[in-house]
Amino acid sequence: MPRLKQAGREADNAFANQVFDLLFGDRDPIAEPGTATGTPGNWWTVFNIVPDAFKHTTEGFQFYRAPDRKLDPKLRELGQTRAGFAVGSQFVFSQHCKASRDVGLSEAQIEAIPHWAVADCFSEIERAVLAYTDALVLQHGRVPDGVFSALKQHLSDEEILELTYITCTYMMHAVMSRALRLEYDDVDERVVEIAAPTDSSQDVMSMVDTKEE
Repeated sequence: MPRLKQAGREADNAFANQVFDLLFGDRDPIAEPGTATGTPGNWWTVFNIVPDAFKHTTEGFQFYRAPDRKLDPKLRELGQTRAGFAVGSQFVFSQHCKASRDVGLSEAQIEAIPHWAVADCFSEIERAVLAYTDALVLQHGRVPDGVFSALKQHLSDEEILELTYITCTYMMHAVMSRALRLEYDDVDERVVEIAAPTDSSQDVMSMVDTKEE
């Protein structure tokens, strides 16, 4: 379950209810969860506890898909999908694998996004976008001059700004999804201590350390 409460149609948010109609039909999104893409849909119901946050984030989705965007949708989805993978969000990565397919990325390219640095299925500009995404997400914006120069060889300033804004937005969505345990990111922490088979609390290294006292 998400870490925060949810709000459905009973919240009387007319804007959210329109979105719920599109995603859930006439079902109650909390009592009968599930969207056409297979997600529970609790991203929407959690955001609906703050109606203007719901509207703000939905309008952000509309922004990046607007027809007047200059950035190639394939490059946009490379940034979004890689951002989801780099943050470790199953939800953002999974959803944008589907979106990548919709805009024309090949199955080989989608499969290679996790290991793009050693893949040979990306063009020069696609590799630059992936490297830039890693600098944004993994290096928190510490972008080497060489990476930025490669972007500038292919993209206008307007396209770079769109790429930066959209990629960082999806880094935020990925982080929030994990923090709040939304959608496919509702998973337990896997890095935990595994109990020893006996009551011993002895560390394995102390067992093999043969140094004399």
